[in-house]
Amino acid sequence: MDQAVAQHVRPAVTVPRRGLVLAAALIATFMPAVESTIVATAMPTIVGDLGGFRLFSWVFAAYLLAMAVTIPIYGRLADIYGRKRVFFVGTGIFMLGTALCGFSRSMLMLVGFRALQGFGGGAIQPIASTIVGDIYTPAERARVQGYISSVFGISAVVGPALGAFLVQHVHWSVVFWLNLPIGVVGIAMFAIFLPERIERREHRIDYLGGVLLVIGIGALMLALVQAVSLGAGGIAALVVLGAAALALLFAYERRVAEPMLPFPLWRRRVVAISNIAGFGASATMMAVTALLPTYIQGVMGLGPGDVGFAVGATSVTWMFASFAAGRLMIRTSFRVTAMVGGAALVAGALVLLSLAPDSGNLWPVAGAALIGIAMGFGNTTFLVAIQATVEWHERGVGTSSQMFMRMLGQSVGAALLGAVVNFGVHQRLPEAGDAVNKLLDPALRQSLGAGLVARLGDAVGWASHRAFLVAVLVAALTWAATLGFPRRLSPIHPTAR
Repeated sequence: MDQAVAQHVRPAVTVPRRGLVLAAALIATFMPAVESTIVATAMPTIVGDLGGFRLFSWVFAAYLLAMAVTIPIYGRLADIYGRKRVFFVGTGIFMLGTALCGFSRSMLMLVGFRALQGFGGGAIQPIASTIVGDIYTPAERARVQGYISSVFGISAVVGPALGAFLVQHVHWSVVFWLNLPIGVVGIAMFAIFLPERIERREHRIDYLGGVLLVIGIGALMLALVQAVSLGAGGIAALVVLGAAALALLFAYERRVAEPMLPFPLWRRRVVAISNIAGFGASATMMAVTALLPTYIQGVMGLGPGDVGFAVGATSVTWMFASFAAGRLMIRTSFRVTAMVGGAALVAGALVLLSLAPDSGNLWPVAGAALIGIAMGFGNTTFLVAIQATVEWHERGVGTSSQMFMRMLGQSVGAALLGAVVNFGVHQRLPEAGDAVNKLLDPALRQSLGAGLVARLGDAVGWASHRAFLVAVLVAALTWAATLGFPRRLSPIHPTAR
C-alpha cells in the first residue's frame, strides 16, 4: 500500500476508549431514531386530539426541513469548532423543542415546536456519524455502520410499542418527553470519553444560505401542501417567492467562501449519486412514516398497536439490512449494495400501492419491511461511500451533505404525499371538513356513524393510493440513480472520485 492510500485509510483521530465513544454515538443516534417511530405511531391520535388534519404532514415536514437546513451549518461548525461542543449546543436545542412539543395545545403550536426541535436535531446524527468516521478506517466503518443502524432496530421495537401504550393509557405528550434523559446521557458520555484537539482557522458561516433555503423550500412546500385552501393568487405568489429564493441561493452559493451547499464536492461522481439517491430513498420512506399510519388507522380501521407494528417493521429490517450491506459492500462494491437497496425500495412501494381496506395487518407490514431493507442497504452504502472518497477536512461537510439530502428528501416527501392526500380527499369528498380528524381517533370514530365512516374511509383510501403511486415513481427513479456508481468502487478500494 503506498503512502497516500495508507494515509487515506488511517483513522483521523486516535481515541483510547473508542468503544465508549461509539456507545455515545449509538445513544445519540437513538434519539432521532426513536423519535421518528414513536411520533409516527402517535400521529393519528394527536390529530384526533388537536384537530388540523390538513396540517398533519407539516408535523413531519417542519421538523425535517429545519433539520435539513441546519445539517450543513452544523457540519461546517463541527469542522471549525470541533465535534463535541457543536453536538452539545444542537442537542440542547433539540431537547428544548422536545419538551415544548408535549405542551402543545393546537396543531400550529406543535408544528412550531417541531421546527424548533428540528433546528437542534440537525446536529445530532450527522455529528455522531462524523465522529465515527474520524475514529474508524473506511473498512471498519462499513461494519460499524451496522451497529449504528442496529439502533434503528432497537427503536423499532421500543418506539412503536411504547408509543401505542402511551397514547392508549397515558397521553401522547409523553412520547416526546422520553428523549430528554437520553439526551443528557449522550452529552455526558461525549464530554467524558471523546478527547478533541481543535486547530483554529479563519472561517465564515453561511447563515444567509440557510435563510434562503428555508424561504425557497418552505414557500414551495407551503404552496404544495396548502394548495386546496389557497387561492390561485396565493399559490402563484408562493411559487414565485420560492423560485426566486432558490435562484438567489444557487447564485450566492457559487461565490461564498464556505458555502452551505458545497457545489465543488458535488462534482465528484460518488458524492452526487449518493446524495441524489439518498434524497429519493428518504422521500419514498415517508410513505411509511407519514402516510401509512393514516391509512392503517383511518382506512383499514385498525388501532395504534397495528400502526406501531407496521412502522416498527421498517426499522427492524433496516437494522439487519445494514449489517448485510456492510459485509456485502466489502466483498463486492458500493454499486451492488446500492442496487439491492433500490430494488427493495421499488418492491416496497408497490406493495403499499396494492393495499386495500381488507388487506389485513400483515400486508402493510410487508411493504414497510421491504422499504426498511432498502434504507438499510441504501443509506449505509451512501454514507460509507462519501466518507471513503473525501479527505478528513471535508468529512464533516461531506457527511452533512448526505444527511442534508436525506432530511430534505423526507421533508419534501412528507409535503408532497401530504399534498396529494389533502387534494385527493377534497376532490373525492369536498364536505369532509374536520370529520377526518375524528376518523383517526378510535374513540371518536364510533360517533360518526357507519355511513360517514365508509365515505370518509373511501376518500382517504382513494387519495392515499394516489400518494403511494407517487412513491412508486420516486422509488423507480432512485433505483435508476444507483446504476451510476462506479463498478469496482468499495470500502477497500476508495480511490475513485
